[in-house]
Amino acid sequence: MIAVLERLQARNEWTFIKALPEADPVLAASWWTLLLMRGLLPALFAIAMGLLVGAVQRGEPLAGALGLVGTVFVLMQVLGPAHLAVGANLGSRTAAYLYDRLTMACVEPPGMGHLENPELTNDLTMSRDFDLGISGPPLSTSMDFIASGLVEMVAGLASAAVLAAYAWWAPLLLAGAWLGTHWLLRESGVWKDRETDEVREAQRHADYAYRLAVDPPAAKELRLFGLATWTVERFRGYRRHLFELRWEATRLRQRPVLWSLLLVLFANLVVFASLALAAADGTLGLDRMVTFASAAVSTSMIAFGGLSWALDGAAAPAAAVLRLQDAMRRSGALVIGDAPAAQLPAREVRFRNVRFAYPSTPDTEEPVLQGFDLTIPAGSSLAIVGKNGAGKTTLAKLLCRLYDPTEGSIEIDGIDLRSLDLEAWRNRIAAVFQDFVRFELSLRDNVAPAGAPDEVILSALEQAGATGLADLDTILARGYAGGTDLSGGQWQRIALARALCAVQCGAGLVLLDEPTAQLDVRGEAEIFDRILTATRDVTTILISHRFSTVRHADRICVLEQGRVVELGSHQELMAAKGRYHTMFELQASRFAQDAEGPEGSEGSEGSEGMDYDVLS
Repeated sequence: MIAVLERLQARNEWTFIKALPEADPVLAASWWTLLLMRGLLPALFAIAMGLLVGAVQRGEPLAGALGLVGTVFVLMQVLGPAHLAVGANLGSRTAAYLYDRLTMACVEPPGMGHLENPELTNDLTMSRDFDLGISGPPLSTSMDFIASGLVEMVAGLASAAVLAAYAWWAPLLLAGAWLGTHWLLRESGVWKDRETDEVREAQRHADYAYRLAVDPPAAKELRLFGLATWTVERFRGYRRHLFELRWEATRLRQRPVLWSLLLVLFANLVVFASLALAAADGTLGLDRMVTFASAAVSTSMIAFGGLSWALDGAAAPAAAVLRLQDAMRRSGALVIGDAPAAQLPAREVRFRNVRFAYPSTPDTEEPVLQGFDLTIPAGSSLAIVGKNGAGKTTLAKLLCRLYDPTEGSIEIDGIDLRSLDLEAWRNRIAAVFQDFVRFELSLRDNVAPAGAPDEVILSALEQAGATGLADLDTILARGYAGGTDLSGGQWQRIALARALCAVQCGAGLVLLDEPTAQLDVRGEAEIFDRILTATRDVTTILISHRFSTVRHADRICVLEQGRVVELGSHQELMAAKGRYHTMFELQASRFAQDAEGPEGSEGSEGSEGMDYDVLS
């Protein structure tokens, strides 16, 4: 019995049912009350009809019996719409509750490993869009379908209970036959097959193809390369595959329809023959005959009630959301220290034998950093170059404590970074990543999301070369009244201003991961000179592919396969004629060829303007 209860509690449907009162206890109680009332009404109606027939037979006053019949009939008509309204509201509240839980599960962990963990991808994909009507109706609509199935199940069981007053074996035989159809036809037993890993992967591919078609970022390429038809066909193909998988899971695979018909026919023949014989020999009065016959007919509702596609469609994402809470909390966890971080780093930042691998399946784990050692003197500037995948951005993530090293340590003035108070350390960092966020907020809030005096914001905008783009109160999105949008390069200047504002507010370490990728060569050189000037008293780490920029750093670190292969100033590395020298010369020669043009004309900027990404 305990094992049965444990299996029941592990089902998605049980998880969903438990979530209803957590979302809104009053609406959930009302919904269940109405469901039970609606389920009991058919049995009560059968009893009322028997009382009415008996009153007619005995010549008794009909007011009471008619009143009961009328009341039950009216309730059967009224409770349905009321239940629909309550269910719609409960569905909306439950969806909001689940989205709140999902949002918290995504943002609460101090790290970000949970957002890049492939083992959580399917659950996250299902949870993110479950109420948008993409893979099924919204919860506000599904609740009515769920209620209908459960009402029919309750009505069938209640009618079977009434039939027990006739003979103990009658409800067992009849209800057992109708319940047997569920097993024979596998109508509910295969719902779990709709949420296998294969189905979820198909759902993810279909959703991705859909996003390509409807989201703006891909619009230019789709039109430029004539991919509109390809995208639509891709979406249709994946969606068709998804539907085929779900149909295969839910169709009547063995199709034992004949056995089901024979079973139900036999049970009904036995019960109704018994009723007819009892009525014929006078042992069963007409009033009781009407009641038990009606109950026998209503028992058939068992075959159509219970678990349904709507309950499955609602329960699977609800269970996924609630599963993600603990899974994401574990995957995004970090070691939390309490040591103060004020004025750090004052001497150095040191990577000591650091090894790191991103979350992956056991068979595909590949370390990004292996035995990585590097010391960065405080107040200096360091440029990091290397091929894509060498581990450059990973170093920035580790410094920001978005991940912790798998092995080894990062030390700030000799203190393990994991020992520092997390929030205090992040307040010491200003970072600009390649995929920096573009807030649909005012210019002021884009530069200083946590707030800063206007004079500091304006100073940061000037240092980033972003003056005159918009007023501080202008919303940086065209979808708002008075709003505006910026070019990619202008947005990049805003992101740089955000980092420079953080420096003026006390940050002591600046991380720049391809901060000027969308600027031209002159703009990048200008910006980097501004950054070096504005951050001359803090530690600056620059990740870039443009050697015309990195050459201005105090030191340059060349990464290969997660290790430092060269370290020194631009002059030292060029003199060593190693990997850096080769890459620099290759980029310089390519730029010189581009600058000369087809007629052999000379370029005007020389090696200072190199803009060829040989490391991509």
